[in-house]
Amino acid sequence: MSQLKIKDRLEAIQPSTPFMSLEFFPPKTESGISNLLNRMTRLSALSPLFITLTWGAGGSTKDKTLGLLEMIQNNAAAFNVNGEDGKDALCTCMHLTCTNTPLEVIDEALARAKQYGVRNILALRGDKPLADDGTEGHFKYAVDLVRYIKQQYGDFFSIGVAAYPEGHCDGADSSEQDMVADLVYLKEKIDAGADFVITQLFYDVEKFLQFEALVRERVSSSVEIIPGLMPINTFQLFHRAAKLSHASIPEQMLAQFPEDIQNDDDKVKEIGVKIMRAMIEEIYTKTQGRVRGFHFYTLNLEKAVAKIVEDCSLLNRHIEQPAEASADQQQPRSFPLNHSSSNILLTDSVNTSASTQSKVQEILAISTGTGTLGRDATWDDFPNGRFGDSRSPAYGEIDGYGPSLKLTHTKALELWGTPQTLQDISSVFVKYLEATIDAIPWSELPLSSETAFIQEYLIQLNLNKGWFSLASQPAVNCCPSQDKIFGWGPHGGYVFQKSFVELFIPKSDFQTIVQPRLETQAERVSYYVGDSHSQFSSSLDSKSSNAVTWGVFPDREVLQTTIIEEESFKAWCDEAFAIWKEWGKLYPAQSQSRKLIDGIIEDYVLCTVVWHDFTDLDGLWELLLR
Repeated sequence: MSQLKIKDRLEAIQPSTPFMSLEFFPPKTESGISNLLNRMTRLSALSPLFITLTWGAGGSTKDKTLGLLEMIQNNAAAFNVNGEDGKDALCTCMHLTCTNTPLEVIDEALARAKQYGVRNILALRGDKPLADDGTEGHFKYAVDLVRYIKQQYGDFFSIGVAAYPEGHCDGADSSEQDMVADLVYLKEKIDAGADFVITQLFYDVEKFLQFEALVRERVSSSVEIIPGLMPINTFQLFHRAAKLSHASIPEQMLAQFPEDIQNDDDKVKEIGVKIMRAMIEEIYTKTQGRVRGFHFYTLNLEKAVAKIVEDCSLLNRHIEQPAEASADQQQPRSFPLNHSSSNILLTDSVNTSASTQSKVQEILAISTGTGTLGRDATWDDFPNGRFGDSRSPAYGEIDGYGPSLKLTHTKALELWGTPQTLQDISSVFVKYLEATIDAIPWSELPLSSETAFIQEYLIQLNLNKGWFSLASQPAVNCCPSQDKIFGWGPHGGYVFQKSFVELFIPKSDFQTIVQPRLETQAERVSYYVGDSHSQFSSSLDSKSSNAVTWGVFPDREVLQTTIIEEESFKAWCDEAFAIWKEWGKLYPAQSQSRKLIDGIIEDYVLCTVVWHDFTDLDGLWELLLR
């Protein structure tokens, strides 16, 4: 089913009529994909003008992005917003990055998008190539991609481009940002044929308004500018997203999150909804309706977005009035999803007909977590990174852009140097544990405060064993949820943790030392292990899983926020070794540093070890270090 172009949809609605759009990223697991499709059918109740699907750096998520596009198109009727004739079916826009991406990959993506009936592309530059990357990118800037699409496809695609209200920045130094200088490049993209602009996320409305006024003055008086907004789901993600995007957070906004509520996701989300609603209303009012659309970076979650729409009169005015049926009366529906590798059966509680179900009630059920629909919507509402539930569409990194260092070449070399020996590699991990450096290739965030309780153990594993530690956590037995270090969730609850550690270990060490040692404590410990060739083994059955963080709170079920199991481990293992490769690309192909890292990729395994007795705080570490 061929879709309308976003350009045509924008022209079809009246001036100053508010609309919204949603961004999703391809989940890392098959179960996450099917759950995302269910999530998208629920969010169709919000009547988004279009959705976008992200594209990984260098095309790293190409197959998943294109596969998801195909699924949506093959099941277009399920995503109908208002009608059954297809004219209001969910409209999809595919992200496409061009640097670091071979021309044949670009050509395949555009050809398949056209084949599927997708008529919208968000043309992005992507990350700059690393030194001696080895990838022969055909394009240097996003404007080159815009021109190429126009040359090859004429007006078949509606093309969107990115803009940066505070200025674009490749590195960690925000002093490089220059919004005024960036306008020259934005004008080039518009003049080359771009139809609309979606901005990077921001939280400072005044800076956006200054940007919008300058665009009208210097770039185009008529181009559609759609501000990008990221709902505040947790305080940690709020801060991390702003840091990665070089988006400033006004002091008065930060002041709304006092320290005693920062770990209470429900309260943080509640305040975040009010902030987003106020931002939307201020932007619309102060631009006199020139800025009428709002693009939500959903992180593949739905409760916060639904609540924002429910509370914001600008965005919910077009939604029909309540009908007789309630959200609890919705009936499950199943339909097959055509996929290049398999047929997935999608089953969920979705709206059976827009004429018999109230969109208002659907949105209310999602935003409050009530009824069958609400429970289906909010079961993964506590996003705790890649160790969440692998069935969740939000499982994994917050941006979905695939393996990358998230640092500039210069900054990475400054932090990690040019390692020549395994001891140099170990030194990078130890410096991170000692807070001498604030990032390693797998994490650009400082260590959490709880790591201090096991810091010495982790340093010994790196220095004495030569085992490089990634994720880890100490055991916790019944700690109050408002504790400043271990606490999370609503006040009045108690939280628990099993200790675990994730290590890169030489294959020979695992086979002769670690595995035999773990087997002596088979009732108290379990493990997953994998290598760069996707070879995998475990002490557990394939259907087993480990809840390693959980909380007990008043008036709700037990919440399991951190789960380690086979599907999630395999997905992360592939990504973890891919990040080694990204690190290696910093160095020339024949250098000692590149050869060293290539050797680690070939000779090491990634192993996650879970200690089940959470009352024994030191058992795991004594077992590994003895």
